[in-house]
Amino acid sequence: MFNKNNFERVNDLKRLTVFVLSLLAFGILVFSPNEASSREKQRIAYVDVNVATLWTEPGLLRGIDAPSASNPADLNEWIGSMKYEDKLWLVGNLETQALYGSKVTILEERGEWVKVAVSNQPTPRNDIGYPGWMPKGQLKDGHSFEKQFKRGFALVNAPKTWLYSDSKLQSKFIEVSFNTRLPLLQVKKDKVKVMTPGNGAKWMEKQDVSVYQNENQIPAPTGKDIVESGKGFLGLPYLWAGMSGFGFDCSGFTYTMYHANGITIPRDSSIQAQHGKKVEQENLQPGDLLFFAHDKGKGKVHHVGMYIGDGKMIHSPNSSTHVRIDEIKTSGYGEEYAGARRYID
Repeated sequence: MFNKNNFERVNDLKRLTVFVLSLLAFGILVFSPNEASSREKQRIAYVDVNVATLWTEPGLLRGIDAPSASNPADLNEWIGSMKYEDKLWLVGNLETQALYGSKVTILEERGEWVKVAVSNQPTPRNDIGYPGWMPKGQLKDGHSFEKQFKRGFALVNAPKTWLYSDSKLQSKFIEVSFNTRLPLLQVKKDKVKVMTPGNGAKWMEKQDVSVYQNENQIPAPTGKDIVESGKGFLGLPYLWAGMSGFGFDCSGFTYTMYHANGITIPRDSSIQAQHGKKVEQENLQPGDLLFFAHDKGKGKVHHVGMYIGDGKMIHSPNSSTHVRIDEIKTSGYGEEYAGARRYID
């Protein structure tokens, strides 16, 4: 065991260095995660499936969840196969999702699983990004892929669209989600060529994407612009932790509508409720976020919707339903109204 008296007698810097190295070799000296990360170069990777699902712990998968954890992943099969009880089980077991080409930082490895932090999903839980566990096989090394973004990127603005292996758009590769960003290689009249994390260049229909040189080129949206983005998902099934055109949870829906319009807000509803500009109910404008909390609006925030005007909101309520429009005063929400925030000047 480490002895403080012995340590105090080590005055020679060279001897101290050897001593510390020996402790490291035997695993006796342990750094906290923050200390370790400052001593070790961060390992960056990119999501190599259309949507990666992040879990609270490795190995929680049920048999029915296999399509979500493979490469390629099949979100349509996974979500389509689940009954209400199956979806409800996911509550508390999933953290978030990350789209194709998303940047992650690897925090920890455990067998075939890795704990990662997803960039551009702000959370107080980790200043690098939103944390969670995912299969290692759904990631690719990002060194060469990251450089491709210097040419600009294609941002998917359709609810879902296909990547094709050929320029004639006949050989389907994978179906990707709204808000997916991929490096731009070439633009033609009716199609664009993009780079993928692990399968080279692919093609997409130009009508399903917007092309930008960088994030700053995304036009500043109005609240109505964000509402219109949201209306494109009416009827889409709810999915706990969902962040894609295959399924959203409440805060995944509001986060994604804003992010696709060039504005990054916190990932979770409870944190979304702490930022932006406070807005009184009588001054609501389309695009404002509405929050609902336990104990008649006085407790912890548990839900978020988006104001669309005329006393109504668009939201993704719970595992039993889908993206829909409701009155703010609807039973179950009106009595739990906890305030509103505006993220657009």
